[in-house]
Amino acid sequence: MRTKMVYKQHVLLKQITIKKKDMYKKAKQLGYTHALVIASSQELDTLLNYYQGIFPYDEVG
Repeated sequence: MRTKMVYKQHVLLKQITIKKKDMYKKAKQLGYTHALVIASSQELDTLLNYYQGIFPYDEVG
């Protein structure tokens, strides 16, 4: 059971890292207030909330 939790955390951290890099890349190209950057930021917020345990991990799509 513990191994499964650690694996899920590892996968989630990887998703967070990828989303963060994607958001920074979009922000550099489009500007921080562009709709695509804001949407990417909101997706990153959701991933971070899951990681912090605010939402159950099983709801991550």
